[in-house]
Amino acid sequence: MPRRSRSGRGELAGKVALVTACSKGIGRACALALAEAGADLVLGLHDVRGGAALARRIGRMGREALPVQMDVSKLAEVRRAVREAVRHFGRIDILVNNAGIGAPSPAERVTEKDFDDTLAVNLKGTFFAAQEVGRVMIRQKGGRIVNIGSQAGAVALPTESVYCMTKAAVAHLTKCLALEWARHGIAVNAVAPTFIETPGTRRWLDDKTFRNSVVKRIPLGRVGSPEEVAEPVVFLAGPRASLITGATLMIDGGWTIQ
Repeated sequence: MPRRSRSGRGELAGKVALVTACSKGIGRACALALAEAGADLVLGLHDVRGGAALARRIGRMGREALPVQMDVSKLAEVRRAVREAVRHFGRIDILVNNAGIGAPSPAERVTEKDFDDTLAVNLKGTFFAAQEVGRVMIRQKGGRIVNIGSQAGAVALPTESVYCMTKAAVAHLTKCLALEWARHGIAVNAVAPTFIETPGTRRWLDDKTFRNSVVKRIPLGRVGSPEEVAEPVVFLAGPRASLITGATLMIDGGWTIQ
């Protein structure tokens, strides 16, 4: 009998999901939610040594987890990680493109290195991870890709020009891949979260002045949790989203409706 999650679902039983940058935050929450829904996991990690504890936790849930070295800014690592995953599991049914970076900086102070580093992860990494897994899915005649975008792809945020630019590009890339790969039975969607409580955002959200300024922009009146991103990802990865492709789902508490 397929393993059931705490919410009573087992719709991803028998599926294999690859999640990039999943040692913490949204990526970790996505890996755990996919496992709860029945999937086995490939843990794509910037440093594979950081995946042991998460792999053990997934194992205690009755699912299998394979940590792989996968700095998405390095194409050779992306290719090796996908080959390793396919050798181990025989297939990849779901890709969650979670890796992303973007330190705030006024536009006039952005350095070439800042620019190149952000594009290397947010755009190059997202594209080539999708390409490599997409090739596997084309052979399989089906699959689901979920890109982790941001509300920053739909609205301008001060000191975030490069990050906003890359996330806008992720939303459009999602449409392009969805259109190209629909004939192969591959659905490609994205989610676009607002500010989420993660280790990466803690230094800003712990500042009461900054936090209050953010909350004032969110009609629902609060920032989000990683689990509130992970659950929509599971939905888009599963059979209940079978007619959805090319969409970016806003998970922003209403920020972008204003």
